[in-house]
Amino acid sequence: MSDVFSPRERLIRVLNKEKVERPPVICPGGMMNAAIVDVMKATGHELPAAHHDDKLMSELAYDVNELTGFENFGIPFCMTVEAEVLGSEINYGTLECEPKIQKEVFPNAASVVFKAPREFDRNNRVNAILNTIHTLSAKYPDTPTIGSLTGPISTAASIVDPMTFLKQLRKDKENSHKLMDYVTDCLIHFAGRMVESGAHVISIADPTATGEILGPKAFEEYAVRYLNQLVDAIHGMGVPAIIHICGKMEAVKPLVAQFHSNALSVDAFVSLRDIMNQFPQVTSMGNLSTVLLEFGEPEKVSNNAEVLLRNQINILAPACGLSTSTPIQNIQAFTQTVKASKPL
Repeated sequence: MSDVFSPRERLIRVLNKEKVERPPVICPGGMMNAAIVDVMKATGHELPAAHHDDKLMSELAYDVNELTGFENFGIPFCMTVEAEVLGSEINYGTLECEPKIQKEVFPNAASVVFKAPREFDRNNRVNAILNTIHTLSAKYPDTPTIGSLTGPISTAASIVDPMTFLKQLRKDKENSHKLMDYVTDCLIHFAGRMVESGAHVISIADPTATGEILGPKAFEEYAVRYLNQLVDAIHGMGVPAIIHICGKMEAVKPLVAQFHSNALSVDAFVSLRDIMNQFPQVTSMGNLSTVLLEFGEPEKVSNNAEVLLRNQINILAPACGLSTSTPIQNIQAFTQTVKASKPL
């Protein structure tokens, strides 16, 4: 059966709650970076160099799309860009290891020195990302280019010592909210630049904003509030937004219906079927185990993808961040199974 919609049309239709002939299968970049070692070694377009060079970044994003079968371009390839702009020290990693926060710039929320959001416009890595988004969206308009952001809680915990920050969410709410407002304003600016450059969708991953880490009260007060503030601004730019939340979510499941995003992505041990049954307004995304993708056999990967298809998950994607050592055969088994699926 030939596909009815282009990959971009299919994804946008699903995010707008319109019918499609089959689910999209995507990997949005950022935390869910699909620039695995197998792809880089096959093409010679490699990280960490591609974090800084828009030509190389564009080539690697194209390679990922072409070789894995994921139906999108996902930019950037890590979660450290926002923290770098806001002052933290970054280790850019290696071919096998993604960038990490080497040292947070501030010891606590009260000590944060606020920068103007336009600082993002002066950063070389940001400009490489924006140029890449522009190049890919202009050259391949039928493939959705997804701009990926680190969520507000995770960004804040990347510029302030994370243990201190998490304690201050309860003990120093005034400075915590000032920090969260600041970070969210910066993310809104970055999202706006991505949309201006041609991003079709913005995906927000906030792995520190889990129910296990925050608890229900702080999750509602900080995660829901600031993620929605960010999503509402993105909607004002005329594009849809995806939110990814890590963790088991049991403690905060009743709160997921409060998210304003066009889709909700969750971890592998969360039942998307249950979420869809409890909250039919939620568009589901996920959640094929990344452990299975790394260590399983292609046949088992395909079988698990078929379960997600039978459960009528709206958008199929890895459940969390992919290991760079994930075999390309396993990813291809996933994407090919989805593409061969019968109409819904």
